[in-house]
Amino acid sequence: MTLFDSPSFEGHEGVHAFSDPASGLKTIIAVHSTTLGPAAGGCRMWPYESAEAALEDALKLSRAMSFKNAMAGLDLGGGKSVIIGDARKDKTPQLFQAFGRAVERVGGRYWTAEDVGVSPADLEEARKETRYVAGLEGHKAASGDPSPVTAEGVFRGVRLCVERAYGRDLNGVTVAIQGVGHVGAYLADKLHAAGARLIITDVNQPALDAVAARTGARVVAPDAIFDVEAEVFAPCALGGAVSFDTLGRLKGRVVAGGANNQLASPEVGQALFEKGMLYAPDYVINGGGIINVAAEIRGLESDSAFDQAWVDTKLDTLALTLAQVLDRAVAEGRPTHAVANEMARERIAAGARR
Repeated sequence: MTLFDSPSFEGHEGVHAFSDPASGLKTIIAVHSTTLGPAAGGCRMWPYESAEAALEDALKLSRAMSFKNAMAGLDLGGGKSVIIGDARKDKTPQLFQAFGRAVERVGGRYWTAEDVGVSPADLEEARKETRYVAGLEGHKAASGDPSPVTAEGVFRGVRLCVERAYGRDLNGVTVAIQGVGHVGAYLADKLHAAGARLIITDVNQPALDAVAARTGARVVAPDAIFDVEAEVFAPCALGGAVSFDTLGRLKGRVVAGGANNQLASPEVGQALFEKGMLYAPDYVINGGGIINVAAEIRGLESDSAFDQAWVDTKLDTLALTLAQVLDRAVAEGRPTHAVANEMARERIAAGARR
């Protein structure tokens, strides 16, 4: 299958591959759409098993960013970058400086930020070679760590889905959280404060221990998270957590979490719907982080300060958008992921006609 035949390609404006033998950089920058504005999306560093796997991930994540930014009401398109490498041992300042040069060569059509395996310190090196980096400190438009804002949006989404599926608030509801990294840990704190009972898993034992110590969460092995008795399954790790195999093991009626590309395939979303479960489309519920980043980009472009009030307003609107998705899915008798995809495409098409 060629690049253009891949279902994940779906109208990408540009897919850029860059290498730098001196630093070992191998990166793919995928720009899905700039209809609403310059593409924006984080950079992920991961030891992909092949270049094809890296390309597929970049394409899926880039398209999801187009939909996420559209549903968040942002003047940004969708893009994503991936670096092939092990973040635990392959990072060097030279590698990220080379990555910065690659971003610069895309000519301002793509803004990068942090994602899995990439830290602000890494992006500081990239910033030496390009201005198209968001999520850093040291300037008046700095937005800081987007994880708490992402977690706030996810928390509101979980709360809304529990209200819709169970007719109750979060007090006493059991939530199974897969992954307690930055977003998952903040989400656990918010759910705990709301009275939810937590079951958590992660491959990072210190992170598990820290969250369990302050929330009283029960810790289970990574694969066991799908089999626990919980009203809500909250995927907050890597994508594809909800597959035909795992869907049959879930006990609750709600899937709502912070991970990207939670459904292994659209067919799984259809099966989830037919099973009577409620799914909060990932790129709607987890849009808080990109809202935070968008505020920084706005400030950098206009030489103004970070506007927290603007972020708060956008976050409120995001919750309303999720409610619209759920309402429309009920009214039309269709899966929420299909409704959200259609709404996102409608918003992008409307932007093209402006």
